[in-house]
Amino acid sequence: MQRFSQKIIIFLTLGLFTPLFLTTPKVNAGSFGAEIFCTMRDGGNDHESSWEAAYTYIKKQKGGFFKVSPKQAAAQITESVIRDRENFSYCVEYLDGLHPNRELERDLEREAKRKEKEAKEKENKRKRLEKELEEANEDFSEETIERYSY
Repeated sequence: MQRFSQKIIIFLTLGLFTPLFLTTPKVNAGSFGAEIFCTMRDGGNDHESSWEAAYTYIKKQKGGFFKVSPKQAAAQITESVIRDRENFSYCVEYLDGLHPNRELERDLEREAKRKEKEAKEKENKRKRLEKELEEANEDFSEETIERYSY
């Protein structure tokens, strides 16, 4: 009985994991993704819309359990452009947008968060001061004080 249950477990495991490893990703996904990206860029589209279209196509065509990361997709597009230089000669100038300076992006992101935090703190301080001023004004009566009435 134990041998039978071991065989069942082995067959279930093989049945579950075999499709994950045997499904080959479509080889042309990166190449066609590069074609999408380069054609859109050459047609006058901006980097973001061209990148999103190519990345979406590459993600969709990739089979298996794991999805393609943006870095992997950018590398696939770059590789396809470099390998097929004759067809993609017009696209080499657009490749720098696929591999941005990550450190610069992080620094800009940190700076934006810092500025946002400072703005929130400034707004909270302003509200607190306004509230204190209103409380201080409530302490004074509406009567006018004569300067020389002593």
